[in-house]
Amino acid sequence: MASPATAAEIQDELICSICLEYLTKPVTITCGHNFCQACITQHCEEWEKGRRVELTCPQCRELFQKGEFKPNTQLNNIVQKIKQLERHPGKGKEPKADLCKRHEKRLKLFCEEDGEAICWVCEKSRDHRWHTVVPIEEAAQDYKVKEKRAMITGEFNRLHTWLKEEEQGLLQRLAEEERETLQRLQENVSKLSQQSSSLKQLIAELEKKCQQRVAELLKVRDRRHQNSSSVQRTNRPLGQNPVSSKPLWVDVTLDPDTAHPELVLSEDRKRVRHGDKRQDLPDTPARFDPCPCVLGAEQFTGGRRYWEVEVGHKTEWSLGVCRESVSKKGTVTLTPGNGYWAVWLRTGEYKARTSPSAPLPVRVRPSRVGIFLDYEAGEVSFYNVTDGSHLFTFTDTFSGTLRPYFYPGLNAGDCPPSTDQTQACSQGA
Repeated sequence: MASPATAAEIQDELICSICLEYLTKPVTITCGHNFCQACITQHCEEWEKGRRVELTCPQCRELFQKGEFKPNTQLNNIVQKIKQLERHPGKGKEPKADLCKRHEKRLKLFCEEDGEAICWVCEKSRDHRWHTVVPIEEAAQDYKVKEKRAMITGEFNRLHTWLKEEEQGLLQRLAEEERETLQRLQENVSKLSQQSSSLKQLIAELEKKCQQRVAELLKVRDRRHQNSSSVQRTNRPLGQNPVSSKPLWVDVTLDPDTAHPELVLSEDRKRVRHGDKRQDLPDTPARFDPCPCVLGAEQFTGGRRYWEVEVGHKTEWSLGVCRESVSKKGTVTLTPGNGYWAVWLRTGEYKARTSPSAPLPVRVRPSRVGIFLDYEAGEVSFYNVTDGSHLFTFTDTFSGTLRPYFYPGLNAGDCPPSTDQTQACSQGA
C-alpha cells in the first residue's frame, strides 16, 4: 500500500518548473505537465526566435506544438486556495519554516556568501544579485559533507589527544619503573658488596683459625706432657679422658642408658669394654642394640670442645660424634648423612667414615686420638696425639644436639660377638 502524500509533495505539484513559483493561470500541454501561461508562452517565443532545436516540454523534453495547451481551471483554483492558507494561517500558528519571511515564497535557494536560505525574489534583489546562489538541496548536501568532514576531523583530533595523553602516561610510568629498578639494583650491589666484605673477613678468620689450630692442640699436648706426673700414661681402656684445666677441654663420661647390654662400663664411667655375656638391662629407645655402641653423657649445642680417647693397641674401634636423635636400633651406618662424623680402625686400615670412606694418613700408629668439635664452624677434626699429626676434618652444618660416640670393638682374647651384631656394626664398611 502506497504511503500518503506529504504537504511538501503536494506543494511541488503546484510549482511551475520554469519559474519555480506557484502556478499562475496554469495551462496543460500535450504531455500532461502544467506551467504558468506566461512562462510557457515565453518559452515558445524564445524557441521561435532561435529555431535551433525542436520545441519540447521544459520538464520532460517531449515534443509539442506551439499553442497546443489549454487552461487548467481546477488546478488554478487549488493553487489559489493554497496561497490563501499560507497568507492567512490559523491563530497561534507561526508561518511555515520553508517560506521567506519577506516575500512569503518558498525557500528553494541558498546564498553561499551570506550562508542563508532565500527565495527566488530575494535572488533578484539588490542584496543577493551578485552572490553565488545554488539550489537549497545541493547546499544541504554540501553542508552534510562538510559536517561529516568536521565530525571526522574532530573525532580524529580527540583520538590523537587521547593517544598523546596515553603516551605521556606510559612514558611516565616507564620512567618510574626504571628508577625503581635502578634503585633496587643499587641496593643489591650494596648488599653484595657488604656480603663480599663479610665473606673475605670470614675467610681470613678461618685461615687464621686453621693455622692456629694445630699449634693450639700441640700446646695442649705439651701441657699434658708437663702434667704427666698426675696422669698415668698407661694403655687406658677406650673412653678414658683425663681432666685438663684448659677451658677447651671437656671431661667426657659415658652414658649407661645408651650402652649395649654386652658393654661393661667402669664405676667412674670413663672406661668401657666388651663383656662376656649380655646383661639384663631395660630395652629402651635410647639403648643401642644390636650394635655394641655407647654415647658420651655430654651434650653439645654450640661452642668449641676437645677431648682425647685412649685406644691403646686395640685392633678395632670407632669414635667421633653423632646427633642425639640417631636411631639406636638395627643397623648403624656411620656416615654424615646418617648423623655420624666418625673415624675407625678395621682390619688394619684407618678410615674416615665419609661416603665413600676415605683412608687416613697414619704414619705412626695412634695410641690416643684427639677429637676437636667446632659447632658454629661446622667442623669435627681428628688428631693422632701420639705424633701430633692431623688425621681428618669433617665439614658440615650442625643443628640440634651432638654427643660423643664410641664403638670399643673386641678386647684382646675376647670371643667375638654374635654374627648378627658384627654385621650390624659393619654395614657400609
